[in-house]
Amino acid sequence: MTSFIDLGLSESLSNALSELGFEEPTPIQTEAIPALLTGSDVLGRAATGTGKTAAFALPLLERHVLNQEAQNPKILVLTPTRELCLQVSEAFHNYGRLAKVIVTPIYGGQDYSRQIRALRRGTHVVVATPGRALDHIRRGTLNLEKLQAVVLDEADEMLDLGFADELDAIFEAIPE
Repeated sequence: MTSFIDLGLSESLSNALSELGFEEPTPIQTEAIPALLTGSDVLGRAATGTGKTAAFALPLLERHVLNQEAQNPKILVLTPTRELCLQVSEAFHNYGRLAKVIVTPIYGGQDYSRQIRALRRGTHVVVATPGRALDHIRRGTLNLEKLQAVVLDEADEMLDLGFADELDAIFEAIPE
């Protein structure tokens, strides 16, 4: 039986997973975690409920966030809907809570000033819908200078919903 530590995750993340009831990695986690820990790009596809969010969140937290001060985001996760944005934000928060990871959800329908205050306080991870992320980038309130990783969660749905132009503009705003 492979453990999360065997895949290269720290004791801090492994302990958080144990507290959440995760006992062993799922197949997508077993494949994705080592690849993402080495900095490889990954295109993952798996059925609902197989642990896809953990498959990308855990190695990205391990590689880019743990033991880092929260300033400008290191990880940007783009999701097609507010509901998924909140779900993914909660997952990142739960996985990183023992390490005091700060996660900021950004989506339409929420007051800009509240989101701006959260971004100014500093964050490790921003989870956002494309339209609202682009609004913050254009306003200068979402700084991507320290960004280390971008995740397109449910990329096919984002394209189906017509977010291609927003995604292009977001990628243009990311420093090389």
